[in-house]
Amino acid sequence: MSNVTYPRRVVPGDKPLVWLHGEIKTPPFSRTARLEAGFLLRRLQRGESLGMPHSRPMPSIGRRCHELRIVDSGAAWRIVYRNDGDAIVVADVFSKKTAKTPPRVIAACARRLKEYDHA
Repeated sequence: MSNVTYPRRVVPGDKPLVWLHGEIKTPPFSRTARLEAGFLLRRLQRGESLGMPHSRPMPSIGRRCHELRIVDSGAAWRIVYRNDGDAIVVADVFSKKTAKTPPRVIAACARRLKEYDHA
């Protein structure tokens, strides 16, 4: 799990973000989409439960798994995360091009989370 990164600064009381895969940067995210993603992740860190249209459950990946939905000018971004008791674990960040999440993304996220749990 050498690609796991931890936050440099955690606000007391907030859950840390644990990144297993992907990143949010401009480009390819627009500045607006990057800021929206950061805002939504901060809400999750503070313990807020998000629903549609910002987040939807992803039981096909596992329990407590969801995807953040970020609409950008040129892409529909998805951030797959799991809300653990002690952290928000980000399993992937990708541009969604079809209505269904690709099976390879679902399988990769499930594998990364399983590896994380066993590490």
